[in-house]
Amino acid sequence: MTTSSLWQPFTLGRVELAHRLALAPMTRSRANPDGTPGPLTARYYGQRASLGLVITEGVQPSADGQGYLNTPGIYTPEHVAGWREVADEVHASGGALYIQLMHVGRVSHPDNTPHHRQPVAPSAISAEQDMFTATGPQKTPVPRELSIDDIQTTIVDFRHAAASAIAAGADGVEIHGANGYLLHQFLSPNANHRTDSYGGSVENRSRFVIEVARAVAEEIGADRVGIRLSPSMPLGGIDEGDTEQVRAQYRHLVGELAGLNLAYLHLHHVGDDELLRSFRDTWPTAVLVVRYGRSREQISDDIDAGLADVAPLGRFALANPDIVERLRTGAPLNEVDPTTLYGGGEAGYTDYPALTRA
Repeated sequence: MTTSSLWQPFTLGRVELAHRLALAPMTRSRANPDGTPGPLTARYYGQRASLGLVITEGVQPSADGQGYLNTPGIYTPEHVAGWREVADEVHASGGALYIQLMHVGRVSHPDNTPHHRQPVAPSAISAEQDMFTATGPQKTPVPRELSIDDIQTTIVDFRHAAASAIAAGADGVEIHGANGYLLHQFLSPNANHRTDSYGGSVENRSRFVIEVARAVAEEIGADRVGIRLSPSMPLGGIDEGDTEQVRAQYRHLVGELAGLNLAYLHLHHVGDDELLRSFRDTWPTAVLVVRYGRSREQISDDIDAGLADVAPLGRFALANPDIVERLRTGAPLNEVDPTTLYGGGEAGYTDYPALTRA
């Protein structure tokens, strides 16, 4: 690890960062039943504010957007009030808060949503995934295909959620276009069989993602908007085709998104470094890169190689609220308890120990 590269300051949109680390978004399923984050959530994010850029777990922009039990929302006054406490805690500890807007699309089950309706998606094709519900695992059902009017309503939902995030005191939002969720479903030919202007060609499959990003940028300012993508990520039953198909899809998409001048592009990267380099060459602002299985020594590799500006941390940060200090000093790291990742209370959430000070 090139220590100096991680500790250089950086400007991301309207946020001044003291270093190149950030908190990656991670679902923790600890919101209240109505989707409002509570005081424990404020404490969790406040503990990790030394990471500078704090990107929250996925937050649904509407009731249709919820997939999992006890995930938070950002579309009611109660949600806004809950997130205001989180933002205040993060700001008081010196961090900046970006709320990730995550519409899961077909990766859902009616038992997990407040309205108990059929999930929605670009096409009526099940993700064929096991979904944990209050009564145990169930298969994700066949979703309802979104009409053109439904698509426009969903874009309005994203716009409203972004405005609500800013009203709650967040510094910006990240649009979740990755990991098998709704925007990723529109991009993927095995999930999107539409024959209208939102399906078929590379350009048409990109349209919904671009329209969501444009609407959110218009609502709160492009310099307060990031977007997360995951080319070739097979989560949620997604299959985007061979390497050349994926490159064609994402080179077009990223090229179009680059024209919006968003604050950052966040890539959940699974191995096509040639494609990653083309994004770096195309994208006009910050690039964030997460890779599975990085060792402590590899955290700065993409920054050192000129492929990224910021390195978000997932499990390292989950188990080590003071991960920045531990990396600076070479201190040992806590290990993640996998049994407490989702749901529950303080255990495995806010009780990971910080370094003992003499």
